[in-house]
Amino acid sequence: MGGVTLVVLEMEASAALPRRGLGGDAELSVREYLSDWLAHVRGRVRASTYEGYEVMLRLHAVPALGDLPLGALTPLHLQRLYSALMSPTEETPALASGTVRNLHLVLTQALSQAVRWQLLLSNPAYGAQPPRPQRPQRLVVDRGLSERLLEATAETRFELPCAFALATGMRRGELLALRWSDLSGDWSRAQVVRTLQPTRTGLVFEEPKTPRSRRSVLLPVFLHPYLQRHQDGRAARRTALGDGWVETDLVLDRGDGRPWNPDTLSTRWAAFLRAQRLPRVRFHDLRHAHATLMLAQGVHPKIVSERLGHASIGITLDTYSHVLPSMQAQAIDAFDALFPVRA
Repeated sequence: MGGVTLVVLEMEASAALPRRGLGGDAELSVREYLSDWLAHVRGRVRASTYEGYEVMLRLHAVPALGDLPLGALTPLHLQRLYSALMSPTEETPALASGTVRNLHLVLTQALSQAVRWQLLLSNPAYGAQPPRPQRPQRLVVDRGLSERLLEATAETRFELPCAFALATGMRRGELLALRWSDLSGDWSRAQVVRTLQPTRTGLVFEEPKTPRSRRSVLLPVFLHPYLQRHQDGRAARRTALGDGWVETDLVLDRGDGRPWNPDTLSTRWAAFLRAQRLPRVRFHDLRHAHATLMLAQGVHPKIVSERLGHASIGITLDTYSHVLPSMQAQAIDAFDALFPVRA
């Protein structure tokens, strides 16, 4: 009987321990832990990714949760934080549901590391529910709008960026990091081996977003005259600038050979469209346009996924599900061709 009592007492004592009672300083605060975690991931992720983590935690998580002991953090604390961030006040507007969801993903990753470091017995983020993702209504860039964009950008600095994005679906940072040496001699293929990202310390060339983002993209003949005109113009600019030219071998540069800031491209693209009285098409929407046009033409989703550099075909199918129903007619026609109606 005494042995049973001893076991019960030991269980009660164990239950009273801090949730993170596997080791480390029991007084470690959420603020201190997140600082440790950021230091840990700094060299393990891209610079732009790290900056995104740091800003999100500094602005939204630390002010509300930073003084809590790490071991006292519960799912309810996180749930209340998400609700507060999505509720506007006189001082601050509400955050978008997508931003709050991204914060949840960062906290989940950070607190999972705390479990691996034996600072927490379990991850409190697993018990919190972020807002549901809301897919925004995306402007569909169809063939007609694509042709209008190509016509409007002709003989402007946006001519090649627009044509290249439509023809390949490459990301903005991938296009701006592309070098002439990444193109095959006959301009039939481009190797995506780096991406250009803006950071607080300046522009940096980084590894592609995912392993599958590092890829070879076949280029249509459609692009050849655009590349030739741009190459000729580049040679003229280099001669005119003389010592002011900076040789980087970049296909798309800011005018003097140096890298073109991706954010500057996007803002000037938007201003250009406004001046041309064209629909508000984000530059990133040209990537979506490539995928949509290829799927509508019957290109297999697996091939489209490879061209876009998606981590999996599931991402492609989920992102462009709006195109797939119209493709069912092709499947029916194919089946009827195999089994024609019999009298």
